[in-house]
Amino acid sequence: MGNLYTIAHARALDRDDSLARFREEFMIKDPSLIYLDGNSLGRLPLRTAEHMEHAIRKQWGEDLIRSWNEGWYEQSARLGMKIAQLIGAHPDEVIISDSTSVNLYKLAYGALKAREGRTEIISDDMNFPSDLYIMQGLIKQLGGLHTLRLVNSPDGISSDISELGRMLNRNTALITLSHVAYKSSYLYDMEHITELAHQHDVLVLWDLSHSVGAVPVNLNRDKVDLAVGCTYKYLNGGPGSPAFLFVRRELQEQLENPIQGWFGEQNQFDFHLNYRESEGIRKFLAGTPPVISLSGLEPALDMILEAGMEAIRQKSVAQSDYLLSLVRQCLSGMGVRIGSPEIAEKRGSHISIKHTEAYRICSALADPGVGDGVVIPDFREPDNIRLGITPLYTSYEDIFRAMMQMKEIIAGELYGNYSQTRDQVT
Repeated sequence: MGNLYTIAHARALDRDDSLARFREEFMIKDPSLIYLDGNSLGRLPLRTAEHMEHAIRKQWGEDLIRSWNEGWYEQSARLGMKIAQLIGAHPDEVIISDSTSVNLYKLAYGALKAREGRTEIISDDMNFPSDLYIMQGLIKQLGGLHTLRLVNSPDGISSDISELGRMLNRNTALITLSHVAYKSSYLYDMEHITELAHQHDVLVLWDLSHSVGAVPVNLNRDKVDLAVGCTYKYLNGGPGSPAFLFVRRELQEQLENPIQGWFGEQNQFDFHLNYRESEGIRKFLAGTPPVISLSGLEPALDMILEAGMEAIRQKSVAQSDYLLSLVRQCLSGMGVRIGSPEIAEKRGSHISIKHTEAYRICSALADPGVGDGVVIPDFREPDNIRLGITPLYTSYEDIFRAMMQMKEIIAGELYGNYSQTRDQVT
């Protein structure tokens, strides 16, 4: 295969990696376990365990209710300011609240009410299904007056932006898209789509869940209206960690929050019987935030800010290019197809590999009895092996060993030993 396709070359790339030191900041108890499932749950930063120990034993255990006045109350906004630095937003435009789906509901509702009289919502068939479910539910809730129109992907990898442009009209209220497509890793041109929408006075709501922390985002530069995102993927906030939302300053007073909870009230401890919404981004809060989960997010955010998004993106591109070169060289003629854009500027930080036996290949990769280690990717219907590259802890050696193990499994048809019955979480 030549020098480029050896473990020695992979190790040389790791030695030259300026971000390699961050790998030691994560819990990697078993070096033989190759974790490429960062898109669903990032690894545990070592700092997080210590940080949460303090939050539990000192803040909760010793300080008790006093901790609300010593940092807990402002935590949603304070950590939102750190996320704002990652996504090119003003500090007062981002706040952490609820889940991605709940935040999407809040902002989509506000957008549709702000464009009352317009009845069309545009998305595409590559959007994350939960985002479409929220739109479908909103349409029911608002009396069935709205229509959800989907742009169809021409190839299952990219979106047809020209078709989206043709669909825009004076009746369009909202466009909602994922910045990076969850299956293919297709990276949308945020600036161009937002500009197209604004030509028709249409609001745009972006889901940043598969880009934040891996792909540079500049919401203010691109004149974005609204955005949401999760924190448990590339932000390594932990399972079920709370999500965030972004609302452009000029829109904050125009949009209505449909969930009027006490944390969105002007002065919640007045216990006023009639709701008075807060000013600014706090109006989009609802109930009491999950303080302990919020605490677990901060060390990872600090690490990402320390590394810098440009350096993270540079390594992500280099590693995904390397992975694709291994696929072309080592898996050619084995029924494998590349399911992600091959041009780096058009993809996020994961790569999809397609194979008719994708699910069983994933099962074989995760079996400690196959090869010299365990590889954990994830599977997306119907035939996608999704390999997440998280530059702060993914090594080139990880990628090389994973591809060699996949080659062994496919070439020897070892996947035939595994069931097609799906696990609940894939």
